Amino acid sequence: VLAGLPVLKELYLNDNKKLTGNINSLRVLKDTLAKVEIIDCMKVEGNFMDLADFPHLIELNLCHTAVTGDVREICAHDFPFLRSLSLPKGVYGGD
Repeated sequence: VLAGLPVLKELYLNDNKKLTGNINSLRVLKDTLAKVEIIDCMKVEGNFMDLADFPHLIELNLCHTAVTGDVREICAHDFPFLRSLSLPKGVYGGD
């Protein structure tokens, strides 16, 4: 479905108890996404680092999701333009 939106720059998904999936599926929008807000979607999973190489991402909010990871894995070249980062409890260093 996301591949059908090749120029999408902002994705906002909020309070959807039935939404399922893996944030890795956002990779088809790697070259366009600037803002991702997935909040209160507890069936959305994956590792937040799957988005680390998105060249235009400035805002990432994954609060209250099943996303995991470890902020200690962030390197100098990761998230090159990120200005805002909010992560769930499942991420080491999150929430």
